[in-house]
Amino acid sequence: MGTIRVVIAKPGLDGHDRGAKVVARALRDAGVEVIYTGLHQTPEQIVAAAIQEDADAVGLSILSGAHMTQFTRVLELLAERGASDIVVFGGGIVPEADITELERLGVAKIFTPGASTYEIVDWVESHLGGQAPAGVSAQQGT
Repeated sequence: MGTIRVVIAKPGLDGHDRGAKVVARALRDAGVEVIYTGLHQTPEQIVAAAIQEDADAVGLSILSGAHMTQFTRVLELLAERGASDIVVFGGGIVPEADITELERLGVAKIFTPGASTYEIVDWVESHLGGQAPAGVSAQQGT
């Protein structure tokens, strides 16, 4: 199993990226390979980066209230490009009712304010650590 690769992205017009950078650093410090895309990314840019970087997951940080639109579009684009195996998770200010709906749509996990970096790192390692790299079957190398 290779290193876990995660794209951390700030979609839309939200200009506050401190939380995304804290999460990116915590993941990096835990041995995860992190690609941070920067502020004001479109879903198209985020999905292109995830595919180009052969990412295992995309982590979206959204504080602007546009979470339903942004997460849904990223999931749609991943499906259109045959990359539905890329796990989508995120964090931000998301009402509980919307978290339930996002999970129904295919978002693996939403971390709300107050989630610790330890909780996020543990979730990423436990949910992505057992995945074989793209193109490698789970039985190869055994």
